[in-house]
Amino acid sequence: MDNRINEIRKIIRALRISMREAEAIMHEQINRDEDCTFVANEVMKMRTVMSGLVQERAALGDTDPIVVASLFVPRRKPTPPRLRIERRRLVPPREAARA
Repeated sequence: MDNRINEIRKIIRALRISMREAEAIMHEQINRDEDCTFVANEVMKMRTVMSGLVQERAALGDTDPIVVASLFVPRRKPTPPRLRIERRRLVPPREAARA
């Protein structure tokens, strides 16, 4: 049984990495206004397989978390901090006092 659990854990790890890569490709296609239905369908298939593997893993009694190294790459460039713009008065202070 331990061998089967280890096999499932390896497959889940590989699927997670593949899903992340596919999702990144899909987001790039969306940003370029391209059709991403093929990649989206593949991600859905991977999720279906993942769901079955998770159920089988739970049935075998494995509850330990599966850690995958995060290779997160931000898709957008960070926005520069906004400069604080000082409010300008339309009427000079001397004329505002008279009114």
